Amino acid sequence: MSISDCVTRNIIKKLLTGKDYRDEVIALIDADFLQYVVEFFKMIVDAKLKDQTIDLDWYKASFIDNPALSISNRALNAGINKKTIHNMHGSSKKEIMLDAANDNYIRLKKTVEMLIENEKDLDIVLTIKLKKLSVDLTLDESLLVINALAVKRAELRGGLWSTAGKRVERPLMIALCKLFQVPEENYARDPKGRFYSNIEISRQIDFYLNCKGNFYKCEVKLMGKGNPESADAAYARKSHIFVADTLSEKNKVQFNDNRIEWVELHTNDGYQRFAKVLDHLDIPYKPFEEKLESVIESILDQVFL
Repeated sequence: MSISDCVTRNIIKKLLTGKDYRDEVIALIDADFLQYVVEFFKMIVDAKLKDQTIDLDWYKASFIDNPALSISNRALNAGINKKTIHNMHGSSKKEIMLDAANDNYIRLKKTVEMLIENEKDLDIVLTIKLKKLSVDLTLDESLLVINALAVKRAELRGGLWSTAGKRVERPLMIALCKLFQVPEENYARDPKGRFYSNIEISRQIDFYLNCKGNFYKCEVKLMGKGNPESADAAYARKSHIFVADTLSEKNKVQFNDNRIEWVELHTNDGYQRFAKVLDHLDIPYKPFEEKLESVIESILDQVFL
């Protein structure tokens, strides 16, 4: 099982047991970032093995102008997040990102040079060791590398908080269905008869429940009380069911008024409300009366085969 699958599994486990899942997302950010750092440093060591001079020109050629790297990584290495790059009429996305990366690198280089000029007594040497090989980066090189890694960390932090929810949506709903022994024919397919296990369902719909030819759209949000606007997605996508980590009392009243079924997991036995949802929609299930802790691992084993 990959690191991301392990983290997704742990998030679902904490959601079902009413615990805070956020430390798992931070663990995923740490894992992805540290893996990126290792690969980044390996490139520097590889250049040393090839007797290349480790200077600013080498850095630009290896990390910004290098066509073997993705455009987004080249932008990151220049100290800019691709989300901050805006489109311009008549230019391709690739051209825009490369131009922005080179422009930002020039600005960043000038900033580093100015800093070094003003801090003449400051000396930082970044040493990278791989077995018996040692590579020393000068102050200006070290500052460029540190800045690039900081931008990457920020990108991962912003991206993974949003994608964590996407990774959890479907397996969380399947786990709930298995917990209450909902027959697969009542949740395994979308309205076109496609199976969840081997296709990508429409981005607009997280999950479907169905009964007697009626399909019910399910919206899943890992939202907090400080982010109530996330519940607006239920109205925008005309969802029938809304499943969240936490919901405000106002959210619940509005859902009830609009006949939208809801489940709030971050409460005592919050998952049990899913049985009420199934009952209201006339979807067959079996009440869950065991201790959740005694079966949750086996349920997750079925989800993450």
